[in-house]
Amino acid sequence: MSEFFILMKSELVITFIIFLLLFIKIGKGMKNELLLQWIQILLLANCFVGFIDNRDGVLFDGMFHTSGLIAFEKNILSLGTYLISLLCVDWLKKTPHLPEFFILMLSALLGMFLMISSGSLLIFFLSLELSTIPVAALANFDLDKKISSEAAMKMILSSAFSSGVLLFGISLVYGATGTIGFASLPSHLDGGTLQILAFTFLFTAFAFKLSVVPFHLWTADVYEGAPIAVTSFLSVISKGSIAFIFISTLYKPFQALHPAWNNMLVIVAICTMIIGNLFAIRQQNIKRFLAFSSIAQVGFILVGMTANNISGNSSVVYFVLVYTFSNLAAFGVAAVISENAGKENIDDYKGLYQTNPFLSWIMAIALFSLAGIPPTAGFFGKLFLLTAGASAGNYWFIIIAALNMIISLYYYLRVIRAMFMDKNDEPIVRVKNNPMVSFALIICAVGILLVGLLSWIYEYIQSLA
Repeated sequence: MSEFFILMKSELVITFIIFLLLFIKIGKGMKNELLLQWIQILLLANCFVGFIDNRDGVLFDGMFHTSGLIAFEKNILSLGTYLISLLCVDWLKKTPHLPEFFILMLSALLGMFLMISSGSLLIFFLSLELSTIPVAALANFDLDKKISSEAAMKMILSSAFSSGVLLFGISLVYGATGTIGFASLPSHLDGGTLQILAFTFLFTAFAFKLSVVPFHLWTADVYEGAPIAVTSFLSVISKGSIAFIFISTLYKPFQALHPAWNNMLVIVAICTMIIGNLFAIRQQNIKRFLAFSSIAQVGFILVGMTANNISGNSSVVYFVLVYTFSNLAAFGVAAVISENAGKENIDDYKGLYQTNPFLSWIMAIALFSLAGIPPTAGFFGKLFLLTAGASAGNYWFIIIAALNMIISLYYYLRVIRAMFMDKNDEPIVRVKNNPMVSFALIICAVGILLVGLLSWIYEYIQSLA
């Protein structure tokens, strides 16, 4: 019993918070400001608990497993969720359904935790649904906006389709191998035609969740229509969890199909980087801009996955950590401006440095990191991804990825130029920053700078991998 509580401590803490919020909602309730403070304290406690007594172990006859690396991945997601609760505090205080918002968000986070620790395709599917359905409800949380309802509808339809594809793939895997357990799958895989077909369906389902081209069409519309707090969660926490389980699935249970999935990764990575970059150049809405930016970033994550070694695993986990700080900083600034000035277009950011220098510098640091410009952590993150990909000998593939990094410089620097150099007759008025928001933005900025400069962080991840 003690082993059960230790190995599942992260899941149990999240479950406790969910039930606590349910009791508060059923009872007399609590003012939003006070309730939000308690939620932030509990989320911070969850971050600390995640670093205590992490060990390798298996529960439920192999259905649930954990390790030092899995615990670290969960800690990244917990930290990101805590930062979202700080960055979007102005919007959260105003929402009339604050308990429901965090019940849904934490339910999705619980599903992601279980998904990362899943030991069979059955538990993986159930966990994936638990992590997806609440987010679809969250996308419709701006109940008075039609665009929010459209975003939720598009997400639930695309999620239902990808779930159907995933279920069909799982049924084919079971039919071809006679098992769905991750531990027993490798010994039953021989690269047969039916197994390749089954894996193709699984790969497609992962591609939907990661917004990989050509399965990305829902992303920009959902990001634009959903509240920024939900968009941040989708962009960082949801994609990070899928990246973690995707690489774990490729490297372990489906390692025997490496020639097949490696070719798939190379093709979709090239398409994802190119299409994401080209569409990001054309965007005017800041949320759509960051949506296509995140699609391009997924392309670079796929580059690291092609390594098929410890360096590939380490580089992906490290990059998701860097991406968490970078993307949340960008979305945090966008949330502040949207909530206080009602502005969401890039042209509205012209002259922002004149009135809001703090927000301008945070956004600039975040975009520099996303572009991979030294000395930010984004530079080291992409360097490790490209180095890992190059270790597989696909040098022409790495050249294409490097060229896409150069293309991305244009649209990231376009926003920075608008803030610092362009003139604006009606610039955004000076925003009075909430101390919590400023604190979270500083954490993100410091994280962007220090994670890259402190080499022991990557070495620690590599030791876990």
